[in-house]
Amino acid sequence: MMLPALAVVAGLILLVWSAERFVDGAAATSARLGLSPLLIGMLVIGFGTSAPEMVVSAIAASQGNPGLALGNAFGSNIANIGLILGLVALIAPLAVHSGVVRRELPVLGGATLLTAVLLLGGVVRLEGMLLLVVLAVFMGYSVVQGLRNDTDPLSSDTETDLATHPMPLRTALGWTALGLVLLVASSRLLVWGAVSIAQSLGVSDLVIGLTVVAVGTSLPELASSISALRRREHDLVLGNVVGSNLFNTLGVVGLAAVIAPIDAGREVLLRDWSLMAAMTVLMVVFAMGWRGRAGRINRLEGGILLAMYVSYLGFMTHLVVSGAPMT
Repeated sequence: MMLPALAVVAGLILLVWSAERFVDGAAATSARLGLSPLLIGMLVIGFGTSAPEMVVSAIAASQGNPGLALGNAFGSNIANIGLILGLVALIAPLAVHSGVVRRELPVLGGATLLTAVLLLGGVVRLEGMLLLVVLAVFMGYSVVQGLRNDTDPLSSDTETDLATHPMPLRTALGWTALGLVLLVASSRLLVWGAVSIAQSLGVSDLVIGLTVVAVGTSLPELASSISALRRREHDLVLGNVVGSNLFNTLGVVGLAAVIAPIDAGREVLLRDWSLMAAMTVLMVVFAMGWRGRAGRINRLEGGILLAMYVSYLGFMTHLVVSGAPMT
């Protein structure tokens, strides 16, 4: 068990480092090639921070562990909202001004409902392709809208963020390539260690994916969110979480299902999806505002999200430690 545990730790450390290099390099490359700051914030940074989940889940599915892929996607979404958004809002309340983020929130809610419908009978390859098509359509729509209007607050937040990481095109391309290669290598190491630990403890790869792997692959989002908070870029913080969760729900689950059909048990819907959906609804309600209340996530609301996550993580950790044979 010692060697798999070391593999998980080393894999997570390398995964976080390579993900940060990949996102920074890709964002700088996009800026050098003339992509607007708004599109960089929406697509490159928002979706790019989900690269760890995508690579880990694809490798897990290809090696016959689709449960780990699904657990990684759902667990990362829960961690993004509860741990990242909840913790950041506790540090400093988040004001939401971006129209882009407000448009993405209902789409995320719809995508969450869609996955529940598909999971009822297991996500087969055709349904995985459907999820990928929905993601592609949304990304295309986002690009068109971004080209029409580049004055969204998310644009200025991203522009400030890019100014703090200036780099020549050659350097940016190098970091992008190196980050991608190390992402794949560290993901392979992480998946091997996680599956080995699951087998040793007698728990499913889904449970490991929902806990250890999910927290690890969410660390890039946590790092970028805290960095954006220091510069008071509130819309970029929420944009990272919403964009990442959209990519996880549609892209990560979709790609994993295309590689290997996902047969999730009923308890996944009752336990994991239900919590993810509840936290998503709360995030939408808090961020969208109502009856004249400006969209924001204050400390109390952040504390609620964080408390939900801590309770869930405590329960799931108990399953891992006790070796309960739950899927």
